[in-house]
Amino acid sequence: MRRILTCLIGLILMTQTATANNIPIQEVKSPGGITAWLVEDHMVPVVSLQFAVRGGSSLDPQDKAGLANLVASTLDEGAGDLDAENFHKLLEDNSIYLSFSASRDEFRGGVKTLVANADMAWEMLSLAITWPRFDAAEVARVKEQIISDIQNNYSDPQWAAYRTMNNTIFAGHSYRLPGAGFEHTVTKLTPDDLRQWMQERMARDELLVAVSGDITADQLAPLLDKIFGGLPEKSKPFTLPEVKLQAAGKNFIIQRAVPQTKLVMVQPAVARADPDWYPATIINYVLGGGGFNSRLMLEVREKRGLTYGVDTQVQHYDHANIMVVGAATSNETAAQAVDLIKAEWQKMADSGVTAEELKDAQTYLTGALPLALTSTDKIADFVLQLQLEHLGMHYPQERLEKLNAVTAEDVARAAKRLLNTQALTLIAVGDPVGIKAEKLPDPAQTRGVK
Repeated sequence: MRRILTCLIGLILMTQTATANNIPIQEVKSPGGITAWLVEDHMVPVVSLQFAVRGGSSLDPQDKAGLANLVASTLDEGAGDLDAENFHKLLEDNSIYLSFSASRDEFRGGVKTLVANADMAWEMLSLAITWPRFDAAEVARVKEQIISDIQNNYSDPQWAAYRTMNNTIFAGHSYRLPGAGFEHTVTKLTPDDLRQWMQERMARDELLVAVSGDITADQLAPLLDKIFGGLPEKSKPFTLPEVKLQAAGKNFIIQRAVPQTKLVMVQPAVARADPDWYPATIINYVLGGGGFNSRLMLEVREKRGLTYGVDTQVQHYDHANIMVVGAATSNETAAQAVDLIKAEWQKMADSGVTAEELKDAQTYLTGALPLALTSTDKIADFVLQLQLEHLGMHYPQERLEKLNAVTAEDVARAAKRLLNTQALTLIAVGDPVGIKAEKLPDPAQTRGVK
């Protein structure tokens, strides 16, 4: 039955692939020289704009960890003459969705609006990024919310596993710092810190813009100056070193009196520009990224019932690339689950994939893109990501062609090169039986610092 369902899904995806892989992206330049990538779609009177400036939370000073996140969390808490209450009321009254976020490598913002309310939406976005208020009372309130969220994480084994992973493999690099910061660093952040961040980071030289929906290039060009023209021309220059992953092949335990052990395993992955990126994408899907069709789910969950779920994912950053395995199992079966994961890791390295696995992966991966681009904001976000990763306007079609060109021999070669059980770092949170590992302090006791 599963095989039939997979085939049916594949047929559906294949019928939509051609359209999605020919996204009509056009470049628009404003009179003031601001560039955006635009995908016009006049079927529905909605427009979405997404933007980013390079340089995210990884640029936060260690004693001000959480700064970029706090900026993102307070930019919509009043701007210009509008206090937080009136700012939010205008957004709600005009059905405007405005959001900001900070990740390791970039700071993002976005707005989605009905065409009828677009003028108001552009004005609200412009106000937020050029004249944010950062009123002391609102900043204090948001800081309390963030600190509360940080404290709530302490009891979560998954948080403890990933916090330990970041502290361990990214040791010595700013990638180890949590984007939300620590209790003690967020507590000390001030409105002046936020204003300084805006002066240093929110500038036109690192600005990328993507727009999708019911708007033409001629309409968009002058709007770019209206929205972003008030930003400084230059941001503060920055450089970040490449990450040298630490603790390869080591096992660590965070001891907790809980009935299950949370397992996280991680090793280096390939960069986007690597010739083996597309074979590695197939490897990830077959090994653990393909949900119930993946090898790890079949071996660890279905055949032996050791977990409700186990998966792999490739995390791609500007200065690091990692492949991560995540699972949870009973304390008594933790060692068995680890051994099974490593066995499948080695099996893939030794033998690659079958012809059937390759075809299923190609069908899904090439067909999944249309299902991901179902709204103007998702399309704008995708087009923005193309810019952030230097992939070019023709990437969707190139991706289709390169994925379909991958052979079983390519996968076998890449798997032998990339997968290495000796390089896997293991973090186990719980009271696992049979795992030999170094015990580390519980990050809940150190407030996430180590």
